[in-house]
Amino acid sequence: MLKFFLNSNTTSWLRDMENEFGESTNIIRSELVRLEEAGMLSSELSGNKKIYRANKHHPLFSDIHSLLLKHTGIDQVISRVVNKLGGLIEAWLTGAFAMGNDSPVIDILLVGNNIDRVYLSELIEKVENLIRRKIRYVILNPEEKVPYMTQCPEAFLLWENVT
Repeated sequence: MLKFFLNSNTTSWLRDMENEFGESTNIIRSELVRLEEAGMLSSELSGNKKIYRANKHHPLFSDIHSLLLKHTGIDQVISRVVNKLGGLIEAWLTGAFAMGNDSPVIDILLVGNNIDRVYLSELIEKVENLIRRKIRYVILNPEEKVPYMTQCPEAFLLWENVT
C-alpha cells in the first residue's frame, strides 16, 4: 500500500520525490492533486501533514499495484519469502516509520499461524546487514491482532494474503 506524508512546514518528502523523479516539487504537488481528483489517491490532514494513500477501492488499483510489483520484481521475492515463512496472513509497518519518521529501528507486525521463526530470524539478520538498521518484529495469531492494533494507530498494511 502506498502511503506518504507531505509536511507543510518542511518539504523533505517532496524534495526526495523531486530527486527521484527529476521534477520540481510544484509539478509533484500538482500531480498528487490530479491523482486525488481522479480518485486514485485519498488524503487526510494530520496536524501540519497531509497524508496521501493509494485508494484501494479505485477500479484500477489492483492492476496498477500488480504492474508495480511485477515491474520491480518484488512480487516474485515476496511470493518466495511468504511461501517459505508458512502461514503469514498480513504484514504491518508500525512505529516511527509508519508515522513517516526516520529511525534506526523498523517495527513490523506479522499476523499468521505457524510462521517459521527460524527462517524469519535468518531473513531478518540478512536484511539488517543490508539496510544497516535493526528490525523489531512481533508475531501474532489472527485473534491477537485486533487488541494489539489498538496500541498502533499509525500502523499501515505492507502485505496481505489475498487468496
